[in-house]
Amino acid sequence: MPATGEAPDLIDAWAQPAEPDFLRKIPEVERLFRMSGVDPSIFEVGITPDEMVASMDAAGVERALLCAWCRPEGWLITNDRVAEIVSTHPDRFVGVAAVDLAKPMEAVHELERAVRELGFKALRVVPWLWELPPTDRRYYPLYMKCVELDVPFCTQVGHTGPLKPSRTGRPLELDEVALDFPELRIVGGHIGHPWTEEMIAVAWKHENVFIDTSAYLPRYYPPELLHFIRTFGKDKVLFGTNFPQLTFEKCADQARGLDIPDESRSKFFRDNARRVFKL
Repeated sequence: MPATGEAPDLIDAWAQPAEPDFLRKIPEVERLFRMSGVDPSIFEVGITPDEMVASMDAAGVERALLCAWCRPEGWLITNDRVAEIVSTHPDRFVGVAAVDLAKPMEAVHELERAVRELGFKALRVVPWLWELPPTDRRYYPLYMKCVELDVPFCTQVGHTGPLKPSRTGRPLELDEVALDFPELRIVGGHIGHPWTEEMIAVAWKHENVFIDTSAYLPRYYPPELLHFIRTFGKDKVLFGTNFPQLTFEKCADQARGLDIPDESRSKFFRDNARRVFKL
């Protein structure tokens, strides 16, 4: 805890429900979970919303953005299921939509439904699931709809911990998207490693491009990212965990131990997420 006083509550920009059958539907991530110290057996029973909130309370996490998941083979966690979980603790959870990228028109309609009817605050597409970079034409109707609905487009940048090709995660792909859609708020999750400097360059260049730190423990943030948070990128970086791959408690505790100025700390912990997601 900083010597200057109590640290502000955190907003987690990237988390997902730990549903009992999650790993069965996405076996590529089991190795990543094991390497992160997670016992995959937790998915035999799952983690309930109440248990998630108890962990958030212990960590001082104010709210968590929970994302649905869809892949070419089908839905892992539907938008309706995420909405059901959010409804159990609407003051603590925020919904993030997923769509079927292979069906562009249906995807646009589903995004609109998720935002207008379910109250979701963003769209997330994980490119490695589809093996399609964010510059692929199938994303572009979704970008237009995100601008119309005034919600961010969230995605994964950097190499893939799961055993899938990493080429879809090059941050420079987002440079072209931001040029085509300057009004679109874009959040690159998972810091962009090993291309973190590339991700920082894209976020510095474009007013509406941001970085979230999910999937990396704060003790392992690259020095260039910490410098960015401390200085000219203090408005650009959002705290994230990628729960349940990483726990709320461990990420929050390590984040509070970072050597960053108070102004940067409050923005990184909470204020940037409130602004980007319009919470």
